[in-house]
Amino acid sequence: MAAAADEETKVNRMAELVVIALGGNAIADRAQVRAEQQEETIRRTAMSVVDIVAEGYQVCLAHGNGPQVGTIFLQQHAAESDRMPAMPLDVCGAMSQGMIGYWLQQALQEALTQRSLDLPCATLVTQTLVDADDPAFSSPTKPIGPFYSAKEAKALGDQGGYVLREDAGRGYRRMVASPHPLEILELRAVRQLLKSGCLVVAAGGGGIPVLRTGGRCRGVEAVIDKDLAAAKLADQLGADVLLILTSVPGAALHYGTTRETYLSHVRSVDLEHYMRAREFAPGSMLPKVEACIGFVRAQAGRRAVIAGIGDAVAALHGHKGTQVRA
Repeated sequence: MAAAADEETKVNRMAELVVIALGGNAIADRAQVRAEQQEETIRRTAMSVVDIVAEGYQVCLAHGNGPQVGTIFLQQHAAESDRMPAMPLDVCGAMSQGMIGYWLQQALQEALTQRSLDLPCATLVTQTLVDADDPAFSSPTKPIGPFYSAKEAKALGDQGGYVLREDAGRGYRRMVASPHPLEILELRAVRQLLKSGCLVVAAGGGGIPVLRTGGRCRGVEAVIDKDLAAAKLADQLGADVLLILTSVPGAALHYGTTRETYLSHVRSVDLEHYMRAREFAPGSMLPKVEACIGFVRAQAGRRAVIAGIGDAVAALHGHKGTQVRA
């Protein structure tokens, strides 16, 4: 009887779509700049993702790109000349989607093969529509690229006209606009890939931010928060679960103090109360919390989870992480 019940549970799960948002630490930690280092981190991440696939869930992946797109942008400008002009930030975002997607596809396919799971993987270069009047464009807050000392930051600001601010007590980083995602433009293609049984990587780095004028889209200098974009993607796909995987066990009150307390099961109204009390750091846990609240409130019966990468399966089962319901 127990075996039959387990089998029935797995069959039921086949209908459940999980959109997973991978944090930057799932791709590289602060010290990892070489390709082989980032690839090794992604291999470990892929194993956690495939554990979820093996449970019978359908999976669509989104991921961050903050360090990578910042590095690509700096490389472009370091090599700039009259004969070789630097690419703008939106194009650098597209480059990072392809690079990280390539690594993820290889790692996921390797992990799937090891588990004897026959599932194709595909990365979709994804555009995200934003509003030209979004107030984020007049107040850049999204950190990208490496950390700099105060002296290095001043020099970069003077030379390149960049906005650099102190970030999380670890140094200075370049800040760019982070407009709110309105629509995932490649949604139909994502749906078709999922329908065909593909494990899809989409909305990398929050998607390439674009403005629409008439029938034409054009890129804009910005980086969209990947958690908010993943929530938008999950909402538009009608996903059952939004799973945000990060480096900490969940959302915590009084984080970093002796009173630190991780939230386990919480309703969106209470989470919103904690958010307004400024319990969650901007650019870190705050957008994850905002993404969860928006996703569960958009449609009844949904669940959002913030959890550590190693707790992915247990979090989906409701045993780990911060479980958010409307």
